[in-house]
Amino acid sequence: MDRAFLRLRTDEAVVVTVLSTQGSVPRAAGTRMLVFAQGEHGTIGGGHLEFQALAHARQLLQGQTQQTQLRQVLGPSLGQCCGGAVALGFERVQAADEPRLRDLLKPQRTPLALFGGGHVGKALVNTLSPLPFAVLWIDSRDEIFPNDIDDDVVCEHSNPVHAAVADLAPGTRVLIMSFSHAEDLDIVVACLQRLREKDDLPFVGLIGSHTKWATFRHRLEERGFTAAEIARITCPIGVPGITGKEPEVIAVAVAAQLLQTL
Repeated sequence: MDRAFLRLRTDEAVVVTVLSTQGSVPRAAGTRMLVFAQGEHGTIGGGHLEFQALAHARQLLQGQTQQTQLRQVLGPSLGQCCGGAVALGFERVQAADEPRLRDLLKPQRTPLALFGGGHVGKALVNTLSPLPFAVLWIDSRDEIFPNDIDDDVVCEHSNPVHAAVADLAPGTRVLIMSFSHAEDLDIVVACLQRLREKDDLPFVGLIGSHTKWATFRHRLEERGFTAAEIARITCPIGVPGITGKEPEVIAVAVAAQLLQTL
């Protein structure tokens, strides 16, 4: 996105916005893309709809049209059989519009707290960075986070690590994979206590085997949590059917599971 804004400082562009939709369409209302005379950033759904939108935006840039709205029916005339209709808006923009555009084009992201900076944690951060999650990466160890991480990932050192649970934003998805089973258990307990008090963590996932979870479940029962409360924890994590143990494979399986919670 920063590259697009750097380019906007020298080249005019057109913001294409999905104003409204009806029926089956590629993207929802509010989706935007930035179109330059050559090249673009983002997508409103691809296919012939986007081809027509790109062409119209460039006509607007070249002064060949003044029309700032189009309605497209996704039928045979466009070579798309979605069957819906899309209203598109077109706005010419330049460098002075950058502050406003940063807000308009900023993707909507769901907060996600990832506890643990190990191999799987690093693979997950790389997998989640382009997805619609605002990642807060938490670990109790100093200097555990790599230098080459996405600017949108927030790293936080917390000791004790479970203390960070109290400050999580409502609606945060939580993944627990610290270097220590004792830390994992402390984080799980903190999450269950928050769920008991506020019930505002939609997903809490713990990495581990069925054997690890059986041990944790017994310890949680000893601490007074009910079966219904303990059932709020997902362990093992990842969509079923993916058996690979490589960090990158686990990351894909867990990312898919998280997307199912949105």
